[in-house]
Amino acid sequence: MKFFIDTAEIDDIRDLSKTGLVDGVTTNPSLIAKSGRDFIEVLDEICAIVSGPVSAEVTATDADGMISEGLKLAARAKNIAVKVPLTMDGLRACRTLADDGIMVNVTLCFSTAQALLAAKAGAAFISPFVGRLDDIGQSGMQLIEEIREVYDNYDFSTEILVASIRHTMHVVEAALIGADVATMPPDVLRKLAQHPLTDKGLAAFLQDWEKTGQVILS
Repeated sequence: MKFFIDTAEIDDIRDLSKTGLVDGVTTNPSLIAKSGRDFIEVLDEICAIVSGPVSAEVTATDADGMISEGLKLAARAKNIAVKVPLTMDGLRACRTLADDGIMVNVTLCFSTAQALLAAKAGAAFISPFVGRLDDIGQSGMQLIEEIREVYDNYDFSTEILVASIRHTMHVVEAALIGADVATMPPDVLRKLAQHPLTDKGLAAFLQDWEKTGQVILS
């Protein structure tokens, strides 16, 4: 499974990229607004840090506008994935951009039918929002299971990019189902490495090592 981080905060992207665990980045207008910075400037900085796909979302709502904005965004760097909403206009834009060799991430997916349309439109990624479905009493992970089955039935190349991840179990469940990508806030990625027994074991090892009076590097 690929790990993307869902943020526009450069410090977090730079820090987590050093771990070798970050395969890409997803951004959206809300994350850019939260950063308080210029969109294009932030995008250029992210692409200079991360070699994998960097999702940049259009703000137009009509197909022609999305295509124009998508072409402009894609011209910024080779690893840009243009993000379009799952509407009929978005699907039309997806097909046009994909036919032009541009990666497209179709976002705001909440049903299997929508995911099927995105794959047929040539999307490189489909972004089902599991957390938002959980919020309204529906099962986000059931949607991931259904999309996985449909995509496997027809050998679609579109990658399932699980979005709106709220906690570490979302990541684990998505991995068990066989999702291709999980995009998560920086704090969720960090929490994946945490376990109280790991902390307890490390403390015991260090305590025993100190008793030996030895050092590895002097």
